[in-house]
Amino acid sequence: MGNSAKIVFLGAGSAAFGLSLFRDIFTSTELSGCTLTLVDTNAEQLQRMADLAEVMRRQSGLSLTLEQTTDRKAALPGADFVICSVAIERNRLWQLDFSVPKKHGIRHTLGENGGPGGLFFTLRTLPLIFDLARDVERYCPNALFINLTNPESRVVLGLCKYTKIRALGLCHGLFLARWFICQIIGRPEKDVDLWGAGLNHFQWVMHLHDRTTGQDLYPLLRQCEPSHDASFTPLTRKMFHAFGLWPSCSDDHMGEFLPYGWEAGEHGFNFAEDERGRGILNAMMDDAIAGKTPLPEEWRTPSWGERAVAVIAGCLHNQKRFIESGIVLNRGVIPNLPADLAVEVPLMADAAGVHPVSLGPLPEAIAQLLRTQASVQQLAVEAAVHGSREIALQALLTDPVVDSTSAATAILDELWEANRPYIRPCLN
Repeated sequence: MGNSAKIVFLGAGSAAFGLSLFRDIFTSTELSGCTLTLVDTNAEQLQRMADLAEVMRRQSGLSLTLEQTTDRKAALPGADFVICSVAIERNRLWQLDFSVPKKHGIRHTLGENGGPGGLFFTLRTLPLIFDLARDVERYCPNALFINLTNPESRVVLGLCKYTKIRALGLCHGLFLARWFICQIIGRPEKDVDLWGAGLNHFQWVMHLHDRTTGQDLYPLLRQCEPSHDASFTPLTRKMFHAFGLWPSCSDDHMGEFLPYGWEAGEHGFNFAEDERGRGILNAMMDDAIAGKTPLPEEWRTPSWGERAVAVIAGCLHNQKRFIESGIVLNRGVIPNLPADLAVEVPLMADAAGVHPVSLGPLPEAIAQLLRTQASVQQLAVEAAVHGSREIALQALLTDPVVDSTSAATAILDELWEANRPYIRPCLN
């Protein structure tokens, strides 16, 4: 690999992740000499992102080769890193994941990574992810597969258990937890260091320190929190009171895994605002590409919380780079959680690959809470891998968010039908 590499970005039409990746690439020189190949089945959005990347590359002066194609099999040969950010009919099906369980009386928050919605997100997404993984096994078996696609824990567990590829999940959730904490303690985010362990979107801050002095900031958090605005992230704070550590990453994401998660709000994801924001972002990109407006200043700075480029640079340059958070197969990293579970922990990245950092066991009460979710995630992966309605029903009936057998059956009937085009066994 040397000091240059081929990086293939599957799902490069993703405006949000694509822009974050470009910001991180073109505000440093760490990937100078590399090749970035953008891949998406949506030719129009692919062209927009390729054009934007070229504008940002020109302005940065970075020596980097840009390629684009709608054919991933043409892109993958020789890849050293494969970044994956794909989704199937993202907003239409996600809205069903949220609205159908609600119609049948299930109280939940987002319908994405946990609860009934998380199951069907898994059932339709894993077959596509496995198709990508099989191509990676065939065309670039030594590549590091960096997954950004939700539901992260289940995707990474499925890949690690049933494929031969090297898989890593990345999420910025821990940085969201840091933002909440910093609002309470009144410290700038850049001055606060935090180490977490747990599940994706259900991590727990094990260590909280001043980045410069090493001062333990948990006493300050415990001092400031009681007087902070009571409406600010209330469910997270109730869990903090009960379990003694701060959970990530937000009320709605964490609430997906809890039977009482709805207490922090049942409004779901704001799809209308998401569509409006995407329209604005695409228009800004089009104006920048056409030269009507300069690149926004924010686009000339590194992204907030994305770590794919840091991982790649750490591996490429053998930097022993510390990565605050990544999703990997447990294998004892968190000793009091099952070995065959995808967990989110700190990492080191160097020429030998990605190495999870163990922070030791979680407090036992927290481990008990996460073990319940472990069973749900394991069953969801089995249901998706085998395309099994029977296991899918078992996954629903194991999920603490589901409180009715009749609701579980009705949800299964309705959402299985809606996702039928995408559900199929994944194993060869």
